Amino acid sequence: MAKGFGKANSSQKNSSKPSSPLKASDCEQIQEQWSEHFENLDDPRGKQGVLHPFMSIVMIAILATIGGAKGWEDIEIYGVSHEPWLSSFLNLPKGIPTADTYRRLFEKISPAALEQSFNSWLSSVVEELGAQVIPIDGKTVRGSYDRNDSQSALHLVSAWASEHRLFLGQVKVEDKSNEITAIPTLLELLDISGCIITIDAIGTQTEIAHRIQAQGADYVLALKANHPSLYAQVSQWFQTAQASNFEGIEHSSDVRVESGHHRREKRQVTAVSIQHMGDLYKQAQWSGLQTIVQVIRTRHLWNKTETEVMFYLSSLPPDAQRLGKAIRQHWSIENQLHWVLDVTFGEDACRIRTGNAPENMALLKRWSINLLNQETSFKKSTRQKARRASMDSTYLLKVLNASIPLQSNPSEV
Repeated sequence: MAKGFGKANSSQKNSSKPSSPLKASDCEQIQEQWSEHFENLDDPRGKQGVLHPFMSIVMIAILATIGGAKGWEDIEIYGVSHEPWLSSFLNLPKGIPTADTYRRLFEKISPAALEQSFNSWLSSVVEELGAQVIPIDGKTVRGSYDRNDSQSALHLVSAWASEHRLFLGQVKVEDKSNEITAIPTLLELLDISGCIITIDAIGTQTEIAHRIQAQGADYVLALKANHPSLYAQVSQWFQTAQASNFEGIEHSSDVRVESGHHRREKRQVTAVSIQHMGDLYKQAQWSGLQTIVQVIRTRHLWNKTETEVMFYLSSLPPDAQRLGKAIRQHWSIENQLHWVLDVTFGEDACRIRTGNAPENMALLKRWSINLLNQETSFKKSTRQKARRASMDSTYLLKVLNASIPLQSNPSEV
């Protein structure tokens, strides 16, 4: 006979412990320490008709975005849902701001000033990047176009620290321009000394290679048909060398095979010093160029086999294993940043498109990914971390605590 909702016995009870209540002192520390990062962020509103304190609006927006908020209405709902907790450490004399209040404010906030606040936070988390791969890549926020105002979608170039899984900064690509002009500006914002910078073919420019070297870093740049003479020369050289199995040619090679997602991929990496390749087309213009790399990717799918051949220019010595790893890590910006932005934070579908709001919201979402990545005790996806942070204020405090140490650690969750 079926049983009703009787009292569960002790063996059937969920063994997971609920989160302990937040300490008011911890909440106050959050406000104080985060406020330090916003010292140079000016309130763009006039004095007349202001109902809500500037920092309260900014903090609620950040907390809500950590919890996966995708727009102004989501931020308002988050604030209403957590009003008792938020009012314990934020000044909310008129209650929770409405969605329009967030929209109007972030339309006016200077993206450069907000980026400065982000950089202040980032420098408190990472003193130095060390020798690691930093992929640089562009992404279009597709929903930010406005057909009525002939406004094209926002395009941003971002830098990503592959080892720390940290977003490092972004630069807007201006209208009627491209990533070639934005990448040098982004590099100027970063301390990349000792790092390896990886960029796709659009960033394979002699000026960018020179700037990377001037800042004390190395580069791995994809070589494609946008440099037709050099590409054809390199491609022909490797075809000839492979035909003779690189006989008499000093080179480094590495082979990796990986399986997963119903496919098997084989990557053959060959690195050759430019000394063995003769005079390359305009070789002297590539600052620090030491090595040309060939990568042959063979993907065995369930119904077909695909082969792709790629070439790279690098200032690193011809070490195929090291170069192959750096090339592989370039895709971390796609898999761990861009994919998460679209799937977890709905960036492409977001229709925020007026004033400075698209750029500012883009930064909040990337900042949120950093914060969630720093919290490692909850072994779940970024999506599940964000969902828990939106429902559990104690866990949200733990996310913040992972990057801003508090005097008293929050209880285990």
